[in-house]
Amino acid sequence: MRILLSGTRGSLAASGPDTVEYGGDTASIHITAVDRHIVLDAGSGIRRLGQTVEGQPRVDILLTHLHMDHIQGLGFFSPMFNPEVEVHIWGPGSAEFTLEQLLGRYLSPPLFPVHIRELSSVVLHDIHPGTFELGPVTVTTDYVCHPGATLGYRLEVGGKSMAYLPDHEPALGVEHFPPDPEWTSGYDLMVNTDVLIHDAQYTDDEYAERQGWGHSTFDQALDIAELCGVGSLVTFHHDPGHDDKMLNTIAANMKSHPLPFDLIPGRAGTVIEV
Repeated sequence: MRILLSGTRGSLAASGPDTVEYGGDTASIHITAVDRHIVLDAGSGIRRLGQTVEGQPRVDILLTHLHMDHIQGLGFFSPMFNPEVEVHIWGPGSAEFTLEQLLGRYLSPPLFPVHIRELSSVVLHDIHPGTFELGPVTVTTDYVCHPGATLGYRLEVGGKSMAYLPDHEPALGVEHFPPDPEWTSGYDLMVNTDVLIHDAQYTDDEYAERQGWGHSTFDQALDIAELCGVGSLVTFHHDPGHDDKMLNTIAANMKSHPLPFDLIPGRAGTVIEV
């Protein structure tokens, strides 16, 4: 399994001279496993992935949720407009609306010039907690703690595994963090994975003023990775106000403590082989 980080920013794109190293594009990751091409989330980082998957007959996009920073790149993903490519989009619907209806609110005028229903090669799938197969890849998904219907993902192939929880607040309402595994949001998705890509948006001081916003601190990401016994932790969903200098300082502080796993700061362009 090959993991390419394309967009690592959270909440709002933040391109500029101070965010070159970690990247300014919002969440999108490309997974290559055997002959499958899977994209996790469709933030602005998905645009450049259109060239990466060029020539492939099928691409699967797994959406964690439908906040704008996770879907704003869909209309700029070139395979969506190529009738020779099957683009399967998987994500949460709701009790009242299908995934197609919800995405159609964005991919339609006045917010976007093209209706999603006009894209003949796009197939939409409403998914709920459970397991399904994408060729050789086993995908397990479950709801996690974040405002609105939000899914976390676990991907397994050839005895290797990774988990993706980019927007996650497992500390919400918890007096002592981390709690027991059975009370920890997303634990079954993350436990014993080779790679965990996890929300690390806030400092402790920032989180004190943003509880309930759906995100984790750097220290909480470390704690959750240790609780779950992962091989590597990738910090992700960087706050738009955190520049490269700040993120490098935080990463150095995190690495200064003995860690039972590898720590990989989530920089755009990073490739992880599992």
